[in-house]
Amino acid sequence: RSRNEIVFTSGATEAINLVASTLSQTCGKPPQNARELYLTEGDEVLITENEHHSNIVPWQMACRRSGATLKYLPTNAACTASGEFDLRSFEELLTPQTKLVSLQHVSNVLGTIYPIQAIVQLVRTKAHPGAKILLDACQSLPHMPVDVQSLDVDFLAGSGHKMCGPTGIGFLWGKEDVLNSLPPYMGGGEMIRDVYMDNSTYADAPARFEAGTPPIAQAVGLGAAIDYLETIGMERIHDYELELGDYLRRRLEDVEGITVLGPGVGTERAALCAFVAGNVHPSDFSTFLDVEGVAIRAGHHCCQPLHRALGYSHSARASLYFYNTKEDVDRFVEVLEETLRFFGSLGNIVDGGEGGNGKDGDDEGFVPIF
Repeated sequence: RSRNEIVFTSGATEAINLVASTLSQTCGKPPQNARELYLTEGDEVLITENEHHSNIVPWQMACRRSGATLKYLPTNAACTASGEFDLRSFEELLTPQTKLVSLQHVSNVLGTIYPIQAIVQLVRTKAHPGAKILLDACQSLPHMPVDVQSLDVDFLAGSGHKMCGPTGIGFLWGKEDVLNSLPPYMGGGEMIRDVYMDNSTYADAPARFEAGTPPIAQAVGLGAAIDYLETIGMERIHDYELELGDYLRRRLEDVEGITVLGPGVGTERAALCAFVAGNVHPSDFSTFLDVEGVAIRAGHHCCQPLHRALGYSHSARASLYFYNTKEDVDRFVEVLEETLRFFGSLGNIVDGGEGGNGKDGDDEGFVPIF
């Protein structure tokens, strides 16, 4: 509704830290300004076990400072066997003490798309009347239309480089009145109204959160990227990715020896698939595929609790965007099957031989060849 609702940050990580840090700035004590929001002992912060580390660690730190309690929805409820978000289990975790709910829009590992409007409705009726909701939209903003007004969240974090923009730029969107109820995040130039030797007064949002020289070049680049995406059309991108993602999921269903994480075939999901295969380390998959010109990602994807809950330490992930095609998927599957055959020729590695399989989040003996 207003340009004052956008705060430029170094990325989504800083955007989430900005909210977590300002809410816990008083270490649980009432602020001098009675209008400022803050967390204190007895308050509850609710997240899910599937979150990116950037939406877990800041809240651990904030709760440690403020004395608030951190609660989470387990992985098997955030993404059930049928690939759905268990609203009933989520509702059971909400109490009149729930002051903040922070969760992702789309899982960067499972591809699950959360029913945000239904979640928001539950928070507004079951949590504390003043509870705030932060949405990590890194995996949704580049891939689908996102309307903060209809979602009715209080904060939204976005990342520039995931939207075809430059690195080192992101943003925090927030309702203007809510932003102005937070204390400053950092001190310095541009975020002040008046400075005296014994005190200072602060500018309204967004300036109060943008101390120092802003990321001018990065912001210009992000603006150009957004214009580019809007020219293509977010609805077109979303529709195309749904089709392409479904094709990827169906092709992987036919690959013997791998387990795909997240929703099954036929369930709406983001255009990505994370998978594991016996005792083949994901890093070996990524290395072999890279040699053939196929780029995937290997690791825990900044989601160690999620992988631990599923019984794995790492996974490999194939991610698609609007510039990919079904031919790209076919080539990926072709090279993946060739790689599986290679490891199968080495003996019983794929079927679970010596060396462990990284189950239960244990890396002991589960190391890549390269």
